[in-house]
Amino acid sequence: MHSKEEKLAAFERALEVMDTLREKCPWNGAQTNESLRPLTIEEVYELSDAVLSGDSSALCKEVGDLSLHVLFYAKVAEEKGEYDIADVLNGMCEKMIFRHPHVFGDGSGPRMSAEEVAKAWELRKKKERAGKTILEGVAKSCEPVRKAFILQDKASAVGFDWEKPSDVWPKVDEEIAEAKEAVGMKVQKAPGRSGSSEVSAAHAEEEFGDAMFALINAARLYGVDPSVALSKACDKFKRRFTYMETESAARGLDLGSMTLGQMDAIWDEGKAKGL
Repeated sequence: MHSKEEKLAAFERALEVMDTLREKCPWNGAQTNESLRPLTIEEVYELSDAVLSGDSSALCKEVGDLSLHVLFYAKVAEEKGEYDIADVLNGMCEKMIFRHPHVFGDGSGPRMSAEEVAKAWELRKKKERAGKTILEGVAKSCEPVRKAFILQDKASAVGFDWEKPSDVWPKVDEEIAEAKEAVGMKVQKAPGRSGSSEVSAAHAEEEFGDAMFALINAARLYGVDPSVALSKACDKFKRRFTYMETESAARGLDLGSMTLGQMDAIWDEGKAKGL
């Protein structure tokens, strides 16, 4: 591992590289906050993949890529005279110090558990926002499954939660039942058009949203990250479907002309093999 002096030198080098890129590279010089945004989102997902893979070398690379974006946003702002990387880092430090009085205070307070720290964190964030609501800071563009989890977690931090995890299941069952009812409703079809009406479609959408929100809440209460769980389910589906597709082709079968029973049989083979 590197010394603090070596770390500071590396940070200084990173600043110099960013200054040079911004000045001499046409592509880097043309970037704005708006053009960087989708690239930053992509980098966050790549970082997430590296975390899930457990590959420390890949994770190191992705942390570096995301760090580049932090420097990039700060550099763009510096050129506008808005703020620079020192403001970013000092602001972060001040925030962390304020939100961790049990660490940076005089040590006179009671020893806190991780759960108590999390709850106190949300209360201090509310104090910082001075009049803004607890949930107001949740990003509008946040991925929906993650957004639901964050909303529920923030509400829980101030005591708005089920008393025990098992209490959530009647609510999950209720919301699923309402989603079933919504898609089972009779609908009026516009002349010459098929499918459900706009009103019934909106109602079904709302009920499915409520059902998914409730299930995400259940996952949170049982310590399961719904985004990770769903990602793994997607990967599992992809493995099994790919096996079914390739195995069918190897047997001279065409998926488009197979019955559901035939597909299920090969699907179950892949499942039995642990895919």
